[in-house]
Amino acid sequence: MAGLYFDELSVGQVFRHEIRRTITEADNVWFSAITHNPAYLHLDEEYCRTETEFGTRIVNSCFTLSLMVGISVGETTLGTAIANLGWDEVRFPKPVFHGDTIRVETEVAELRASKSRPDQGIVTFIHRAYNQKNELVASCRRAGLQKKRPA
Repeated sequence: MAGLYFDELSVGQVFRHEIRRTITEADNVWFSAITHNPAYLHLDEEYCRTETEFGTRIVNSCFTLSLMVGISVGETTLGTAIANLGWDEVRFPKPVFHGDTIRVETEVAELRASKSRPDQGIVTFIHRAYNQKNELVASCRRAGLQKKRPA
């Protein structure tokens, strides 16, 4: 099991995830299509070339968020997560474009033992995604319910 138990985490711990991902046009179009998001910003190159400041399509921010959290799973919660409790402070300070390569860092921000579930705890992670220029392109706080190490 790759994920860590609640009691193996510490506030301030930072994970610099080894997995990186170059985002393709297919990723963006497929994700936008399966989520029924017809926004021109993601699908219409001509519109973006003539009507936006970017001059080209930008990657669906929900895909960026999902990729950022997904990259973190292997080293943090794989096999030890019980539930995702929520995302807060989701931010996209820079757009992501087709061809950008994303890397992710995760910081443990808070740990709280569950009062009602003695074998579990609540972890708050801060995820940050950067492009190949080392620009912050996404961040969020994520709370999850995590298993404690079995007795």
